[in-house]
Amino acid sequence: QVQLVESGGGSVQAGGSLRLSCAAPGYGYTSYCMGWTRQVPGKEREGVARIDSDGITDYADSVKGRFTISQDNAKKVLHLEMNSLKPEDSAMYYCAAGPKLWNGRCPYDLWGQGTQVTVSS
Repeated sequence: QVQLVESGGGSVQAGGSLRLSCAAPGYGYTSYCMGWTRQVPGKEREGVARIDSDGITDYADSVKGRFTISQDNAKKVLHLEMNSLKPEDSAMYYCAAGPKLWNGRCPYDLWGQGTQVTVSS
C-alpha cells in the first residue's frame, strides 16, 4: 500500500524558514496532483499549495510569494519551502496526493500523517 511520509516540521521564530518534504514512493498515477494542506484545531483544513504532474502550481493567497512547492519526479518526493513564516502559519501540515481528472480537478485520495509547524512571534 502506498504511503505518504512527511518530514521537516518543527518550531521557528517569525520570519524564519522551514522545508517540508513528502515521500511517495510507488505512487502510481501518471496524471496526478500532490499538495499540502494545513489544519488548526477547531478550524477547517485549508489547501496551502498544489502541484500536478504537468508542473502546474497553485497557492493559497495567504502564502503566495512566501511558500514554494516543488517535486522530484524521479524520486516521487514533494517539497514545500516556507519562508517569512508568520505565527498564523502554525498548523499541522498534511501531504496529500490524488489523480488529476479530465476536468482538471484533483480529488485527494491519499494522505500523510501530518507534521507540526509552530511559528512563534
